Amino acid sequence: MIDVHTANTPNGIKIPIALEELGVEYRIVRINLSANQQKSPDFLKINPNGRIPAIVDHDAANGTSVSVFESGAILLYVADKYHALIPSDLKGRVRALEWLFFQVGAVGPMFGQAGWFKRSQEPIPAALERYQNESTRLVQVLESRLAVAPWLAGDEFSIADIANFGWLRRGGDYTGVDLSRFSAVNRWVSAIEMRPAVQRGLLAIQD
Repeated sequence: MIDVHTANTPNGIKIPIALEELGVEYRIVRINLSANQQKSPDFLKINPNGRIPAIVDHDAANGTSVSVFESGAILLYVADKYHALIPSDLKGRVRALEWLFFQVGAVGPMFGQAGWFKRSQEPIPAALERYQNESTRLVQVLESRLAVAPWLAGDEFSIADIANFGWLRRGGDYTGVDLSRFSAVNRWVSAIEMRPAVQRGLLAIQD
């Protein structure tokens, strides 16, 4: 059994989706972000950074439990443990890791900043423009990749797609970036949304 400490956010939906795709038994432990539960002493024992998601795998190696924090690390952990959601060939694995860390290091931070400044009670136009422009550039990078491959790693759906999907499915609403002109990205988002496991994962974390 894997306990998934999470909430219904672009990062928080990644792990339920991955575990549904893997067919792994898990339990959702809801974290109330508004109540700052992610900063509680018990949660900080799992993730000292005080952010969701985090997991506790009670069926780790040799019957032990292990906790994992940071969504990218969790996705890679479960993909490697269950030998799925990541290509087995070297080139495919490298592509999956590239696009996984593209999300971790670029899409998540830039989309997050664009969304924060879009909602700021004290508007800072230069900051909003900066992060919206960078978010748009990142979507164009994804568009270029998805115009030549069905999935980010190539022919296989992987943790790279799951990681980026969480942000792109609502990216326009959240950041104010116009995603309508990115046809390959929109095709990819729709294809992921139609996957039964993805639908189950989204349902499991609904508020």
